[in-house]
Amino acid sequence: MNWNKKIGSIIGLALLAACSPKIEEELTSRPNIIFILADDLGWADVGYNGAEYYETPNIDLIAKSGIIFSNAYANAANCAPTRASIMSGQYTSRHGVLTVNNSDRGDKKAQRLIPIPNKEVLDTTTVSLAEMLKTANYHTAFIGKWHLGNHKETSPKAHGFDYALGGWKRGSPKSYFSPYQNPALTDGPVGEHLTDRLTSEAIQYIDRQKDNEKPFFLYLSYYAVHAPFQAKDSLRAKYQQKTPTIKGQDRSVYAAMIETLDNNIGHLHQYLESEGLLKNTILVFWSDNGGSFRATVNTPLKGAKGMPYEGGIRVPAFIYAPSFFNDSNTIETPVISTDLYPTFAEWTGGKLNNNYPIDGKSLVPLLEGRSLDERAIFWYAPVYLPGSGNYAFRMKPSATMRKGDYKLIWWYGSDKTEFYNLKEDIGETKNLSNQSFKNAENLLEEIYLDELKTWHKKIGAVIPLRRNVEFDSLYTFEKYKSIGYE
Repeated sequence: MNWNKKIGSIIGLALLAACSPKIEEELTSRPNIIFILADDLGWADVGYNGAEYYETPNIDLIAKSGIIFSNAYANAANCAPTRASIMSGQYTSRHGVLTVNNSDRGDKKAQRLIPIPNKEVLDTTTVSLAEMLKTANYHTAFIGKWHLGNHKETSPKAHGFDYALGGWKRGSPKSYFSPYQNPALTDGPVGEHLTDRLTSEAIQYIDRQKDNEKPFFLYLSYYAVHAPFQAKDSLRAKYQQKTPTIKGQDRSVYAAMIETLDNNIGHLHQYLESEGLLKNTILVFWSDNGGSFRATVNTPLKGAKGMPYEGGIRVPAFIYAPSFFNDSNTIETPVISTDLYPTFAEWTGGKLNNNYPIDGKSLVPLLEGRSLDERAIFWYAPVYLPGSGNYAFRMKPSATMRKGDYKLIWWYGSDKTEFYNLKEDIGETKNLSNQSFKNAENLLEEIYLDELKTWHKKIGAVIPLRRNVEFDSLYTFEKYKSIGYE
């Protein structure tokens, strides 16, 4: 189906809808949209990307029957910034939600720079995704993890959702089993599982809305598979008996949490199918960042949640809508979660405000078999995050850019760069910046760095320049010399 033509027709005829039954039918045929956001689910944590110890048969089946984005990215390497970018359609430099908690987390004596202050709440002056969709007369609902403000003044409802449940300021549940101790969610029976509960609430919402004249948009934001690591005993026992094939992808509790998430997505899909809702519903699946080092490894990707390497920002993502996109497919074009805002606008006829900048691009051309003009996508993270293992910090103040097959990381404090050809080196094992002689790739890196610096000026991304007086170079060298800290 050509959605450009269809949406153009909808907008052009909207004023006549009240007096024309045929046009009324056309308007109400606009798709329902269910957007599922997983939390901390790594690109390598799903079967269709090679996981064997973790089992995701439902996700695999739905993804392979839909359109997979093999180079899909989150807007940040941790939770809140990505969620703010999805809600706003903007890069982190515009809305100011740059990380989780303070921007100077970690060893202060090893921080060269004073990072840019972080905002922990998404400003309600932002034109939210829900507010945009309401210009197309959609009923909007949010269920699950919010992490962009409290459950009152800066809640999902404060950002335009008609219905909201379960979302508050915390980025993780106090418990995956009831009682939840969540002011935005009433407790269920003792021992009820949070992932099951959110799915049940989502199905109840859809059941109420399915015969409504208004199409609906449901943002189903699971807390899973974020810490705390708690799982159903029966599933945990199953994985304790299973032999892992990749070192680090071997934690039975985490595997059980993934299976619970997968079972619930299968349950939701089965409900949509049994109710005949797939004929007019588009299901979109994404994760908010890569897998956490506390739970998994992202092999073959480098790094983990909190890092600008692929393991921190590349995520599983797909779109499933058999009535609209008949052919299953894998799209290799790099896409990022800010692209969802204009995509949803094009599907629904939602109005974009000319005075409100949107940083994503609609994915509709890709879904229709056409191509997008080559573009760069960007990450802005002028912050510190505590390190682990071989890293003094998971994140240091930096900016990252991907364009085509190549990716550039620019570390502000040392003014060092890392440059990778991801097509040939998905694991980012060969830093092309380290080459001792000039070649075509070194020249390309210079072009990329110029483009990245120009982007900063264009978008107003502030580069941290103030030196931290607490920084102690000798202390830092001695403490972190074994891991080559710069």
